[in-house]
Amino acid sequence: MASILVVEDEPGIREFLTGALEEEGHDVSAAGEVVEAMALLHARAFDLMITDLRMPGALDGMDLVRRVRSETPEMEVVVLTAHGTIESAVEATRLGAFDYLQKPISGPAEIRLVASRALERKSLLTHRDVVKRDATAGLPPLSYGDPAMAPVLKAIEKVAPTHASVLLLGESGSGKEVAARTIHAHSAKSDGPLVVVNCAAISETLMESEIFGHEKGAFTGATATRRGRLELADGGTLFLDEIGELKLELQAKLLRVLQDRTFERVGSSRTLTVDVRWIAATNRDLEEMVRDGVFREDLYHRLAVFPIHMPPLRERGEDILPLAETLLARVAADLGRPALTLSDDARRLILEARWPGNIRELANALERAAILAETDRIEARDMVTPATSPTGGGGADTMEEIEREAIRAAVAAVGGNRRRAAERLGIGERTLYEKLKRYELDG
Repeated sequence: MASILVVEDEPGIREFLTGALEEEGHDVSAAGEVVEAMALLHARAFDLMITDLRMPGALDGMDLVRRVRSETPEMEVVVLTAHGTIESAVEATRLGAFDYLQKPISGPAEIRLVASRALERKSLLTHRDVVKRDATAGLPPLSYGDPAMAPVLKAIEKVAPTHASVLLLGESGSGKEVAARTIHAHSAKSDGPLVVVNCAAISETLMESEIFGHEKGAFTGATATRRGRLELADGGTLFLDEIGELKLELQAKLLRVLQDRTFERVGSSRTLTVDVRWIAATNRDLEEMVRDGVFREDLYHRLAVFPIHMPPLRERGEDILPLAETLLARVAADLGRPALTLSDDARRLILEARWPGNIRELANALERAAILAETDRIEARDMVTPATSPTGGGGADTMEEIEREAIRAAVAAVGGNRRRAAERLGIGERTLYEKLKRYELDG
């Protein structure tokens, strides 16, 4: 079902068009002149507008087409006229109208066919903007059978087919994005897009526009109307990674969408409606943030309808080696070295290491080792890094020591660049800054 606006000054034709489209199950609104149509367009969003070109009043159908193509370029337009000329057909096409039909229309089937084709194009253009792919393609499986992952797999199996919001909790690199993609792939919205927003990777000044979109001229640099990630996720899943990095003002706006599914683009008063499945993830303690007043309690409860905790890699002993083999195969394919293998010593080191950066750190270590290896056999010496200290021989013993060493190593690896270090660790810059102060590290 689509939302369609019919603009036609002749009551009989207006009722004919409305009835023909409503019988197809569409939600149809009708207007008898341009001013009334503009009021409806400002009140809500439509997928398609069908308008007559010749109408009474100061503004005609061509004026309406020009305006909506400028203000709502994502909406498809079909024009009708009893005064078909080459000039008006060319002008309507130049403005981006999908089709041009001359009255009288042969019957309901003709307008339904044109509407169907226009809506099909809108759908194709929308999904071109969001590259659709298999939700789990290119990612390692969630588990290779470790008992620690059994509750996670069972929880995902239960919640995926529902519409419940899911909150994924766990350390950075523990597989939260893979879990989110798995939930989407097994949901009722799997045919829709999965849109990912990394709340730690987008600057505060751009985050609102990135999520909600903006109108042309809404701020300096807004040279065209742009749909936000929320609109692009309509009919699918919106995955908010590192949700704990969002400022309170944006938290309030997200809460409204969660409650009533409506929002406005930046710089617009027009209310839009979306239908999305919500998945959020964080490596922070949101309950503590609620107590500290930096995360809204009402938003937390809306997101945490179904919380799932992802265990760290060090607690998934049976998964580590199969995961390493999978990751190495992908690294080898990227490097054009399909014969790469792990020596027994390298495999032993991988099993004994603490991996404070979890799967992400393991993947980085394997890529680095593959580059350093002088043969197609990766040795333990190629794998050793400060962040992968074995549990014995003086390695870090507590979680705080492990985290401190991982942060120190990440900052050192990027020459002290906090932004790059935060990206490497999979956390926000503000979180990194807090941890640098906490552990008294230079950076």
